[in-house]
Amino acid sequence: MRCFLILLFSPNFLHLTLYDVLMDTISLNDALKLSGMAETGGQAKLLIQSGQVKVNGVVETRRKKQLKEGDVIEVNGEEFTLELEN
Repeated sequence: MRCFLILLFSPNFLHLTLYDVLMDTISLNDALKLSGMAETGGQAKLLIQSGQVKVNGVVETRRKKQLKEGDVIEVNGEEFTLELEN
């Protein structure tokens, strides 16, 4: 089974989450929830649609944007990187 390892780097903490996947992608909405950047799907939706989320340095407003290993997500100056573990 493959898992996404979501790394959230912040001046105050490092957050690690494993997310079991059958495919090699994860939606932006799910990644925000699993990283702890959003507590709920509704909060993730608001962050994304208000233009507060960047993927690889570009503002992304699509909740269902599929992310892949190596993508860097930024919310309010905090970044996390998606890594896929076997």
